Amino acid sequence: MLDWFLLILSIIFILIGLIGCILPVIPGPPLSYIGLLVLHFTRFAEFSVTFLVLMACVAIIVTILDYIVPLWGTKRFGGSKAGIWGATIGLFLGIFVLPPIGIIIGPLVGAIIAESLKGKDFNKSLKAGFGSLVGFALGIGLKLATSGVMTWYFFQELFSK
Repeated sequence: MLDWFLLILSIIFILIGLIGCILPVIPGPPLSYIGLLVLHFTRFAEFSVTFLVLMACVAIIVTILDYIVPLWGTKRFGGSKAGIWGATIGLFLGIFVLPPIGIIIGPLVGAIIAESLKGKDFNKSLKAGFGSLVGFALGIGLKLATSGVMTWYFFQELFSK
């Protein structure tokens, strides 16, 4: 009975982990990792310690990079701290105002507005906004790839027994 409860719990963690790759308030890869870990403690799967440590390290690294990559994208394209803040605020507003397209458009518009308010001309603001969009897209792609691999191993192990 406990195995079935843990199986359901691990599936929930895997699914929320995948959703968290797109929604910025949910830490996708760490939750996907927890799903793997919970499954490990059932009769349905048996991951090696090396595998679990490796996946934990990957989840931690990707989570850290998720904070660095958007900053890099904005700065790389000429954005300032104001652009970074604008992109972040735009992302959060975009989630609620125009889901799901707001997740894509929000950071772009937020960075453009913030850079314009700081006094940059429109072309430089647009370039910084594009940089934030590239950074957020790279972060989302990195998280999706990581959680996708964990999900693949999850179901491979679950259905191999």
